[in-house]
Amino acid sequence: MSFLPFLFACIGHGYLLMVALNVTYSRPFNRVFLRTLRRVCGLLLVGGPVAFGWLIGVDLIGLGRSALIDGSHVIPVAYAWLCVAFGAGWFPVVTLMRLLRKRPAVVLDERTAVVDFEKELGHRPVGDGKHRKIAELRLLDLFNVEFTTLTLVVPGLPAAWDGLTVLHLSDLHFYGTPGREFFEAVVRRCAAEPPPDLLVLSGDVIDGPTYLDWIDVLAPLKWDVAALAILGNHDWWQDYGAVRERLVALGMRVLSGRWEAIEVRGERLVAIGHEGPWFRPAPDLAGCLDGFRLLVSHTPDNIGWAKRHGCKLMLSGHNHGGQIRVPVFGSLFVPSRYSRRYDMGTFHEPPTVLHVNRGLSGKEPIRIRCRPQVTRLVLKASGAA
Repeated sequence: MSFLPFLFACIGHGYLLMVALNVTYSRPFNRVFLRTLRRVCGLLLVGGPVAFGWLIGVDLIGLGRSALIDGSHVIPVAYAWLCVAFGAGWFPVVTLMRLLRKRPAVVLDERTAVVDFEKELGHRPVGDGKHRKIAELRLLDLFNVEFTTLTLVVPGLPAAWDGLTVLHLSDLHFYGTPGREFFEAVVRRCAAEPPPDLLVLSGDVIDGPTYLDWIDVLAPLKWDVAALAILGNHDWWQDYGAVRERLVALGMRVLSGRWEAIEVRGERLVAIGHEGPWFRPAPDLAGCLDGFRLLVSHTPDNIGWAKRHGCKLMLSGHNHGGQIRVPVFGSLFVPSRYSRRYDMGTFHEPPTVLHVNRGLSGKEPIRIRCRPQVTRLVLKASGAA
């Protein structure tokens, strides 16, 4: 029984490291620093409890008594009991709250079709990227893409826009793996459907300079009104000016820290692009015209900004659903200041409806119980619903 507090301490220790890593990865830090931090956290995750048990012991109850009596090992024992509180208390409570979280009432319908592109192409399209050996592993959900049709009631949506469609793509991460043929096949399937009114690309297009040409993969996509695009943190680490030029050449409106008014069915749409915290400053809405505000933000962390500025609909990516989802607990590593709160899915925080797309890829081709995603939104006005 004396070992049980130590077990909870190990769980809490891992939880605190996870939260620290998630929050740090949400900030615009140097990639080398972030990689180093991830390795240090991995070492502390495994080595910390081992070193503690070997040097101090695993009987936290006895160690706690000793610390109170003679002051021995006060700091490490105090940290261990803090970890017990998180491991036995906070982490299970948060997990239970996530499990009991209901689907927002604004979601009228959600339907998903899974397409196995390995089967469709006749082979596993791992490409020739740095991590192609990882992509060969059969347990990974890299090529089973979920095409989700999401019917949303958006408060404040003009009645004239009832039934407006938005094709939302995010996090392409062109990096050699998956191979180009995978993305071409996904785009072909999207292009085979009726063109959406709006196409939205919410960042992280490339992960290496040699993959700029891959942006042309998106050329077959069509839309009836406009295509809106922004960049993400992985584009920030590349030649982002060149990425923007390629997207503009495809006819997309790249909303880099700015807003643009677009007429849609006789009503004004104010489309806003927020690429922070990596690209600064945040969009300046001084002089912004009246109209329905749609925010495209790479990270859902900008939800507070969206609410303060009256954005009715917000589309994001970045978090990839965590890429690895553990049974019961769900996502663990999510690069967000809110940790796992907005890992994926739809949220309603008035006046904003937020949808977080899981993305098509990632720099590291690892997905377990977390398939890539393409989302087609069908917007409904409150009165029509």
